[in-house]
Amino acid sequence: MKPAARTLAAIDLLDRLDEPDNIPVDKLLADWGRQNRFAGSKDRSAIATKVYGVLRRRAQLDWWLQRAGGDISNRSRLLVWYKFRRDMPMERIEENFDGTNYAPEKLTEREKRVLIELDGQQLMHGCQPIAAKGNIPDWLEEKMTKLYGNKVIEHLAAFNQEAPVDLRVNTLKSSRSAAIKALEAEEIIVDPTRLSPIGLRLEKRQPLSGTKSFRDGLVEVQDEGSQLAALLADTKPGHKVVDFCCGAGGKSLAMAAEMENKGRIIACDVSEARLKRATQRFKRAGVFTVETRTLSSERDKWIKRRAGKLDGGFNRVLVDAPCSGSGTWRRNPDQKWRTTEQDLEELSKLQASILDSSARLVSPGGRLIYVTCSIFEEENEAQVEHFLKENSSFFLHPIAKIWGEKFPSPCPTDADTLRLNPLDHGTDGFFVAVMERKL
Repeated sequence: MKPAARTLAAIDLLDRLDEPDNIPVDKLLADWGRQNRFAGSKDRSAIATKVYGVLRRRAQLDWWLQRAGGDISNRSRLLVWYKFRRDMPMERIEENFDGTNYAPEKLTEREKRVLIELDGQQLMHGCQPIAAKGNIPDWLEEKMTKLYGNKVIEHLAAFNQEAPVDLRVNTLKSSRSAAIKALEAEEIIVDPTRLSPIGLRLEKRQPLSGTKSFRDGLVEVQDEGSQLAALLADTKPGHKVVDFCCGAGGKSLAMAAEMENKGRIIACDVSEARLKRATQRFKRAGVFTVETRTLSSERDKWIKRRAGKLDGGFNRVLVDAPCSGSGTWRRNPDQKWRTTEQDLEELSKLQASILDSSARLVSPGGRLIYVTCSIFEEENEAQVEHFLKENSSFFLHPIAKIWGEKFPSPCPTDADTLRLNPLDHGTDGFFVAVMERKL
């Protein structure tokens, strides 16, 4: 593909991301690659770099466009990104907007004036408000400042970096040291993760799906924070467990390994397609203690029947609740531009309902583990506080106590719940609370 064709593709993809109910950016790019086989790996990489570049710097790009008198559009954002990120001279930019077939229309005089206005400027400017410097929507500025205080810009900068690739060692088939050697034999260099005792981090991004280590189920792709959430469920061999919102099964896999393939896990989700993908992963990992169940909603009749028969009956119920995904902004920067205040309100109601319903499955002495990949208080601490207020038969089990029993590294929090973030921990943003049902 010519540079201009790559530019047009990037603009089109960015416009599609702004459409209501569109799919996440990583899936959109993957689908585009499958549908456009003529595009080589270098083309796909270049287009992805442009798309992610605009998404990660969108607030700053808009600030400069407003200051220079430009239009707010994805075409204009990419123009300004070229100017700042690549320091492209005018003639090079015009080559990317030459108006030929499979190329964007030629630059207008207004666009040329904007680019001239930006000569000698830097993307970061002292006059920018926190929302622009941190590349978040305006409505989130107060919320993020309250959360991170005088380190808000540092935290937002960490959320704007590309996320590393983390792997979880499947201890049913390998040890961490053996997995490192197996990967090195395939020229994939990894380092042990700082907090997870079964985690590895790639030194550089490389395709894994075709490797023998991956095909044989020695490792699974899973962020270190997600690994920690699954380990904090503290599952034991012989336990009966429900993964209430299992998605593609990452945490079910981790818990099954902790249980040494002894016991029973019921992986539940409202999406049959996600459960199908999970089943494939279970097979590759050599996990045979997991059964899947499609739920109609968080109030599915199976929950009531199961709870009524055996007084809950499950030692662990892990709720990886649907959430804003704000903790995954490094991977999905489009998510921050999709989420609204109304979305947060609706998600908070759903999370409360899921907690209330899933708690019925917990046996006396069992634990309810509440997990989100969100950084917002209303999806995390506020949910736990509300649940405990409404359910006096449960109490908060301190994270530090579980951590001391399971991990060789010092516990990263003094609080009873766990908050993880990219700046302090090098993980995605995660929240974990463990609530135990009284005997």
